[in-house]
Amino acid sequence: MSGQITFAEEPSLSRRRKQTKRERFLAEMDAVVPWARLVALIEPHYPKGGSGRKPMPLERMLRIHFLQQWFGYSDPGMEEALYEVPLLRQFVGIDLGRDFVPDETTILKFRRLLERHALAQAIFAEVQSVLQEKGLLLQEGKTVDATLIHAPSSTKNRDRKRDPEMSSTKKGNQWYFGMKAHVATDLQGIVQAVDFTAAKVPDHQRLEGLLTGEESVVLADRGYDYPQVHDTLVARGIRNAVARRRYPGQKTGLAALKRYNRAIARIRARGEHAFRVLKCQFGYQRTRYRGLAKNGAQLTTLFALANLYMLRRYLLAA
Repeated sequence: MSGQITFAEEPSLSRRRKQTKRERFLAEMDAVVPWARLVALIEPHYPKGGSGRKPMPLERMLRIHFLQQWFGYSDPGMEEALYEVPLLRQFVGIDLGRDFVPDETTILKFRRLLERHALAQAIFAEVQSVLQEKGLLLQEGKTVDATLIHAPSSTKNRDRKRDPEMSSTKKGNQWYFGMKAHVATDLQGIVQAVDFTAAKVPDHQRLEGLLTGEESVVLADRGYDYPQVHDTLVARGIRNAVARRRYPGQKTGLAALKRYNRAIARIRARGEHAFRVLKCQFGYQRTRYRGLAKNGAQLTTLFALANLYMLRRYLLAA
């Protein structure tokens, strides 16, 4: 970012003997996010300065938006954090002596601009292009999977009702209310396609929309063991590596079935790495907004950032 003090140049940080985890994380993400390309992507839609007060620098707002994704800040919480935490101010390039801190309304308007112009999807695609150019994506094999995202089930809100675009589903003996994120990853766990539905939609119904036509093999858990899935893979000439269920009354071939599913699971487990990054590294546990569109936009951004995080060592070494 032009005019921004680097982490190494900040005296209060460079005197430390030990770099904190958050400091190291921000330094790595600062280096691997393709800021210039993402700014160029958003710039045609960003307000231009007129005769009144100049808009906040675009890259600064994008950095603030990404901080919200990484650390779960609300709009008011993000404004407060920028005043309180020097490390965050440094990351976005704010000097309290000469710069304004964007208020919560400005932060909200930037997010709505991204939503209005479907820029989360464009950011995801641009990150994929960067990774593809660097030869970091695998095209031949895909793992498909889905994860539940919890949504508030309480009716104690302004509308006195739950989000109508969310739904309930049962997993094991537990009921959940929310949405699902359906993803296709390459065989190293990097997300290549995303889709979002209410929680009640069966995983296997979204498979076809996650395929690009370039994959030679598809791996999936037993939730995809349906004739519709097998027929789709056969029709596309894709090798079928979907785990199989034990059907009622089945008494033969159980040992072979167990060996097959175990072999599939060892490879398929890599497809869950992105979910771990979202939920454990970024702390994303439940929906923040109402509706599939807004939450889907946030999740799309999170998956783009998760891809950069998972490949950060390769990107830093390049």
